[in-house]
Amino acid sequence: MATVTLNRPEARNALSTALIRELTAVTGALDADDGVDVVVLTGADPAFCAGLDLKELGRDGGPLRAVGRDRGAGAERREAGGRPGRFSVLSTSKPVIGAVNGAAVTGGLELALNCDFLVASERAVFADTHARVGVHPLWGLTVLLPQAVGIRRAREMSATGNFVDARRALEWGLVNAVVPHDELLPCVQRLAADVASVDQRALTAILHTYDTAASVTAAEAWEVEARAAAAFHGGGVNPAEIEQRRRSIVERGREQV
Repeated sequence: MATVTLNRPEARNALSTALIRELTAVTGALDADDGVDVVVLTGADPAFCAGLDLKELGRDGGPLRAVGRDRGAGAERREAGGRPGRFSVLSTSKPVIGAVNGAAVTGGLELALNCDFLVASERAVFADTHARVGVHPLWGLTVLLPQAVGIRRAREMSATGNFVDARRALEWGLVNAVVPHDELLPCVQRLAADVASVDQRALTAILHTYDTAASVTAAEAWEVEARAAAAFHGGGVNPAEIEQRRRSIVERGREQV
């Protein structure tokens, strides 16, 4: 497990050109690190991420130009085996858990949505203020936000720019859990350990199937899964390994229930 912390607290971790480049480089390096199975993404208090750095954006459009270049590089990485559809700044095929410690706004909300799942501090708030700023989403918000909260709630968030607190985010399905602020990272680290304990080859294939199926119709998604399963099991299975894992699952279940 590796923890990546957005660390511009004085700017509420806004995504400057430099931070975008650094985040791309760090997650790309973690993707190549065989010792890392799962990535935790969080922000330095008091915010998760305030989105693009509006001071830079207003001065010369720098972050948007940087994003355009990084998206092209991200497409090349995905073709080489990355996750289809993922925001290219998160240049890793590995599972990413978002630990949302504070405000996740506009581009910061998009960054959170590109994580595989989210755990929020009680202090977290979420908002889509693209229309208030006068810019258009380009990191998947119009796809990922409706998947999380439904199309009507997504439209409401985008149309109003209103903030959604952690409790409502949980009710709407935007986050998986809300925990006391001081327990956020310990909780997410326990989840990350759970993720790291499964068969990573199988998990990578399953997450890739989720991503691919999300971009097609429901009927086509069944075919996507069938093809993925056939490819995964093409070499057969090892009955002894399956039996060993079955016993481990039964024992784990007894401990958890």
